[in-house]
Amino acid sequence: MPQDEQENKSVPEPAYDQPGGADSHGYQYNEAPLVTLPQEPQTPPPPPNPPPPPPEEDDEDDDGMLRMSFLDHLEELRSRLIKAVVGLVVTYGLCLIFAGKLWEIVSEPAAAALRAIGAKPDLAQLAPMDGFLVVYFKLPLLAALFISSPWILWQVWAFVAPGLYKKERNLAAPFVLSTAGLFIAGGCFAYFVAFRFGLAFLLGIGMNFGITGGAKITPVVSIVDYFDLFVNVMLGIGVTFELPVLIFFLTMLRVVTPGFLIEHSRYAILAITVLAAFITPTPDIVNLLIFAVPMILLYFVGVFAGYLLVLSREGKRFPWHILLMLLAGFAAAGAGVVWLLVSRFGFKLVNYWPYVVQ
Repeated sequence: MPQDEQENKSVPEPAYDQPGGADSHGYQYNEAPLVTLPQEPQTPPPPPNPPPPPPEEDDEDDDGMLRMSFLDHLEELRSRLIKAVVGLVVTYGLCLIFAGKLWEIVSEPAAAALRAIGAKPDLAQLAPMDGFLVVYFKLPLLAALFISSPWILWQVWAFVAPGLYKKERNLAAPFVLSTAGLFIAGGCFAYFVAFRFGLAFLLGIGMNFGITGGAKITPVVSIVDYFDLFVNVMLGIGVTFELPVLIFFLTMLRVVTPGFLIEHSRYAILAITVLAAFITPTPDIVNLLIFAVPMILLYFVGVFAGYLLVLSREGKRFPWHILLMLLAGFAAAGAGVVWLLVSRFGFKLVNYWPYVVQ
């Protein structure tokens, strides 16, 4: 047997794998228990930043016409003017077909006013071309202007809109509807109320002269003078009815505020009264009030619209239910007054202003 193997056999291996064993030198040992150190809680890594949203086409175009050159502005303006004129010409052609019926509608206030003062319901033609120019050119053009006003205003908005922000471009439909609606409403007010009162007053001024002596004044109205007065009143009131739209846009551009307009409303009322005095075809106070009162009401309507815009900017809501209840109360009170006048005091309803007469 080799010597190395004998040495390996003579020396026993220590029993380290037995608990409480001893090594070759007689030392006793015990297996120490494993100590587990407390581990600090691991914080989860922060979530990755979300990817940026893809740019929208509308946001890229926010600068709009600011990026256009001067020639591009002129080209866009030319295009919009051509489209507006084409719409006006097409509407004029349609109105030209109904020129006779339109003249009956326009001349009806004159006939009614002349009958009311006991004169013949006729208008005089003083020149050979007067009838043709008024009935077949000026009148269809005036009607076409009112009918095509939504299309013309849309072209105006389309020219301005690229230079506005996205939220402002969303006002396209309200702008066109409100502006055209107020313009047409002003024309209706002029035709059914203001023009009839003014014309009756003007034609009846000289009817009391010549009763006790002297020459009697007989009204002879030419169709040119009558139509010129009609156009001035219709367009003048139609434009003044755009006051709420003007106030709303001044508020949107932060030029004025509703508080400022309310605080200085007395000056606005004075300016409106002076303007109504220029527009009113008669100098009497009744016709002045007929023009001034609706314009003052429109001023406060514009202030209210601006107030709604300010509330929208501040994230607030207007209590519409309270306003609707108030309007319903006023309507019920007005209906009650009309019923009382008709049933108790002998008034009757008519289809012309003031609609309730005795």
